Amino acid sequence: QLQVEDDDKIGLYSYKVQSTITSRLANTMIQAKMVNNAKRSQHIVFDVQVPKGAFIDNFTMDVNGITFTSKIREKSEARKMYSQAKAKGKAAGIVRSNALDMENFKTEVNVPPGTRIQFELHYHEMIRRKLSSYEHVISVKPGRLAKHMEVDVRIIEPQGLRYVHVPNSLGDHFDGITTISKGEKKAHVSFKPTMAQQRKCPTCSSTAVDGNFVVQYDVNRETTGGELEIFNGYFIHFFAPENLDPLPKNILFVIDVSGSMWGLKMKQTIEAMKAILSELRAADQFSLIDFNHNVRCWRDNLVSATPAQVEDAKKYIQTIHPNGGTNINEALLRATFILNEAQNLGMLDPNSVSMIVLVSDGDPTVGELKLTTIQKNVKQSIKDEFSLFCLGIGFDVDYDFLQRIATDNRGMAQRIFGNQETSAQMKNFYNQVSTPLLKKIQFNYPQESVSDVTQSSFHNYFGGSEIVVAGKVDTENLQHLESIVTATAANAELVMETLRDVEELDGFMKKDKYADPEFTKKLWAYLTVNQMLAERNTAPTAALKRNITKSILQMSLDHHIVTPFTAMLIENAEKDEIMLADQPKDPRRGCCPGQCLRLTPNAPNNNKGIPAWANISVVPVSFMPEQRSPPVSSLSINRVDNDPHFIIHLPRSQRNICFNINSEPGKILNLVSDPGTGVVVNGQLIGAKKTENKKLNTYFGKIGFYFKNKGLKVEITTETITLKDGSYGITLTWSDTGHIIRKQLLISVKKASNVTITVGEEMSFMILLHRVWKNHPVNVDFLGIYIPPENQFSPAAHGLIGQFASEPEVYIHHQRPGQAPEKPQATMEVKGNKLTVTRGLQKDYRTDRVRGTDVQCWFVHNSGKGFIDGHYKDYLVPHLYSFLKKP
Repeated sequence: QLQVEDDDKIGLYSYKVQSTITSRLANTMIQAKMVNNAKRSQHIVFDVQVPKGAFIDNFTMDVNGITFTSKIREKSEARKMYSQAKAKGKAAGIVRSNALDMENFKTEVNVPPGTRIQFELHYHEMIRRKLSSYEHVISVKPGRLAKHMEVDVRIIEPQGLRYVHVPNSLGDHFDGITTISKGEKKAHVSFKPTMAQQRKCPTCSSTAVDGNFVVQYDVNRETTGGELEIFNGYFIHFFAPENLDPLPKNILFVIDVSGSMWGLKMKQTIEAMKAILSELRAADQFSLIDFNHNVRCWRDNLVSATPAQVEDAKKYIQTIHPNGGTNINEALLRATFILNEAQNLGMLDPNSVSMIVLVSDGDPTVGELKLTTIQKNVKQSIKDEFSLFCLGIGFDVDYDFLQRIATDNRGMAQRIFGNQETSAQMKNFYNQVSTPLLKKIQFNYPQESVSDVTQSSFHNYFGGSEIVVAGKVDTENLQHLESIVTATAANAELVMETLRDVEELDGFMKKDKYADPEFTKKLWAYLTVNQMLAERNTAPTAALKRNITKSILQMSLDHHIVTPFTAMLIENAEKDEIMLADQPKDPRRGCCPGQCLRLTPNAPNNNKGIPAWANISVVPVSFMPEQRSPPVSSLSINRVDNDPHFIIHLPRSQRNICFNINSEPGKILNLVSDPGTGVVVNGQLIGAKKTENKKLNTYFGKIGFYFKNKGLKVEITTETITLKDGSYGITLTWSDTGHIIRKQLLISVKKASNVTITVGEEMSFMILLHRVWKNHPVNVDFLGIYIPPENQFSPAAHGLIGQFASEPEVYIHHQRPGQAPEKPQATMEVKGNKLTVTRGLQKDYRTDRVRGTDVQCWFVHNSGKGFIDGHYKDYLVPHLYSFLKKP
C-alpha cells in the first residue's frame, strides 16, 4: 500500500513482486518505483504486508541515486546507533513490523519535488502444508495504478510437482490474466495486468488490484510418505504419509460465551460449531463446555458422536446467549478434568487422540487473572497427555497468551478475525486438526551422520499436513543414513527409505538459475529459530529463557534475519542517514522506548484491524476516572454513585483509591496538565435529565485532548470523535470503526464501544462510550476515560489524575467495622493528612460495559479532600484545551 498526501501527483511506474519457492522455502521480493511530480515535497509511505512467521532479511531504498542498505544488529545496539544519529540532527527514520495475521512493514519518507524513489523488501518463509496443499500467499496492494505491474512466482520442487493451481483470489476482474506453465519439477506463474486491466472501471483512476495473490500446489509423494533431501551440508526430511486410517478422537469444545462475544461473533461461532459437530465420526467421543464468569457443561462426561447426540449438542449451542465475564482458567481445568477422568476410568481407546479446542475472544476477567498462573495450571492438569488448540477471535484477543498455552500443550493457535468470514475460518482450522493419523511420533537419526536436528519430536500427525525436520549432515557418513531413518509412533512404525541421491539433487539444483543454493541452510535456520522462540515462550526459568534468547540472537545475526531480539539498521553509504527496522516484544502492548513509528501526517490507516503496537484496548487498571453506569432497568443493583467517580491505582502499594467529584453541568475538570510533554486532558460535565433525591447526577459528556507540541486537538463527545490540526479537521462518529493518523498520533475507533488514542510509544488513552435508553426519564449517554500507568508524563504533570504519575506514599491502618458490615473503615495517612476511608467495590467497565467488573478500593470522602492536592475547585479550567494554572 503506497500512501501519499497528494494522490494525483505521485507516479507509480513499477510495482513488482518476485517469489521463488525452492523445496518449500519461498524467497519473496516486493519492489516499488515512484516519482514525485508535485511542486512540493510529499510524504510517501511504503506499507507492505508480510505473512506472519516470515523473516524479513533485507530492505533497500534508493532516493534520487542515494542508496540505503541494511544490516542486522542486536536490538539495543541498533536503537543506540539510531538515537545517536537522531540526537546529532541527522536524518533518521524508523521502519518496523508488527504482528497480526499478516505483519505490516512500513516506512515513511519525505520526498522532494521531482525525486525518484525505489523501495525493495526481501523476506523468506517456509510454505506449510495444510489440507493436502501448499499455499503461498502474497499481499498485492499497490494502492494506485502502476505503469508496469508484475507478480512472478517460480516453483522448483525436486520431488516433482503433482499440480499447480492459482485461485481467482483478486476477483473476477482479473479472470484469464494469470498464466501458468508447469513442468515435471518446475513451474512458472505470471500475473501482468496492463494499466487498463488494473482500472476498477474503464474511466476509473483507482486500481482494482487490492488483495492476496495465492498459489497452491502439491508435490509427488512416495508410498512411504516421506522424502529426505541433502544439499550443501544440511538435510531436510519431509514427512507426510496419507495411506493411514484416521484415529478416533476424544474432543472437548470449550466456548467463550461472555458478553464481548455478543452479536456477529457469537452468531458465526454457533454456525461454525453446528457444521463442525456434523463432521464428527462415529468412532469419536465429544462434549461441550461453555463459559462466562461461570462454567456449564452440556454433558459432564464424553459421549459417542451418534446422530442423536450430535443433534442434541447443536440444539444446546443454539440456546447460548452471551453475557458476563470470562473465566478461562476454570473452563480449561474443567475440560482437562473430564478428559483425565475418562482416561483414568479406562473409557478411552489407547490409540485414540484426545484434544481440547478453546474458542475465545478475550482476556480472563473473572477467577484467576494472572496469565502465567493459568498457563501453569493447565500444563499441570494436561500432563502432556493430550493437546490444546486455541482459536482467538477478533483483534483485541491476547493471541500471544493463546499461542503460549497451545504450544505448551502439544497444540497450536490461530487468530480468527471477527467478520463475515469467521465461520469459514473456524471450520478451516478444525479441518486441519480433525483427522489425526499418528500420535507421539519420534524421528530417530544415526548420531554418526546428523547433528543440530531441529523439530525432532512430534505428537499427533494430522492428515493433509506435513512434518519437516532439518539438521546438519556429515557427508562422509551418509551411508549411515540410508534406509535406517525411522519414524515411530504409538500405533505405527514407518521406515523412511527415500533418500534422494545427493549427486542427482546437486546437479538438478545447480542447473536452475532460479533455485536458491542455500535453501537447506535457510530452512534449517527458519525451523530452528521458530522452535527456539516457542521454547522461550514456555521456558520455566528466567535463566533458561536468557540462554535461549542468546541463541536466538546469535542465529539472527548469523543468518541476517529480523527477530524480536534484533533490529535492521538501514543507512546510506555516508552513514549520516539512518533508519531502524524493528519488531515489538509484545504486539498487544506496543513497542519499547525508542521504537517509535514515523507515520504519514495525512493518510488514514487502511488496515482492517488496529495495528498491534496501538492495540491497547485492554490496559491495566491504573489512573482511571470513571462514572458509575446508570441503571438501565430496575434490575441493575450495582450502582454506587452516578457522579464522576475516580479510581486511582497505586502500582507500588498495589492499592486502588477512589473519590467522587461533585460539581455542576458545563464545568470543565482538568484530568492531566503536563507542561513538560505539552499534553492536556480535560473533561466537561453534563447533567442527568432531572434530579433524584434532591441531587443532580453529573457525567463526562465531552473529553478534550490537546497535544501542544504537535499542534493537535482531539474532541470526543457522545456523538463524534474529531481531530483538529489548525484549519485541517476530520471527524468520525461512534457508528464507525476506523482510524485517524496524523503526526505520529493514532486514533482508533471501535464502533459504539471505545476510542484509543496512541501517541508514539510515550502514552495512550482509552475512552469508553456508555449508551442508555434514549427515552430514559433520568439518565443520559456519557463517557469514561482510562489512562495506563506506563504513560510517560513528565515530573511537572498535575491534574486530578496527572498528579498521581508520581505515586504518593500511602499508609492505611486501624481497620475497623463501618456502618455497614461489608464496608469497613480505616485510617489513611497521605501527604501529611489523616483521613477516614471506607472499603468498597467500584466498577471497571472496559471488559463488560453493561455490568462492569468489580474493583476493590478505599473510598476517600468529601471530593477526595486530603488525597488530591488542594480543593477539587482548583482543577476547574475555562476551556476544553486549557492547561491548569500553577497555584
